[in-house]
Amino acid sequence: MIGSMGFALTINVPRRALLLTGVSGASGWMMYWVLMRLHSGRMIANLLGAFVIGMLGLLFARIKKCPVSVFNIPALVPLVPGAPAYMAVRALVQGKYDLAEDLMLRVGIITVAIALGFLLSTLQSEFIYRLKMHYQKK
Repeated sequence: MIGSMGFALTINVPRRALLLTGVSGASGWMMYWVLMRLHSGRMIANLLGAFVIGMLGLLFARIKKCPVSVFNIPALVPLVPGAPAYMAVRALVQGKYDLAEDLMLRVGIITVAIALGFLLSTLQSEFIYRLKMHYQKK
């Protein structure tokens, strides 16, 4: 929560959205942490963590009347694979190309999983909205 709120402060998130940004980041991290403890794998853990962040971001954006990116970008900070990316660059500089390739692939998979989590949350929100509109017309 502190990491997300700290990053939100550096990118000038409005004060009214600051606490909910931290809640979103903490919720996404808790989902990731629980799934990693259940040995589900990094890809699934990041996917579902980003999904939770995406759903909460959509909800909080409606509550606070702010863009979704105000909540999603800072909340994503705990899920970003910074250490593997650093180790990949370090392995490249040291000439360990096999290790660098493995680490870059890991970073790429995690990045795609995070993007898919956001995509799925947006699709689910759109599906729920359309379903709601369909039943309101009847």
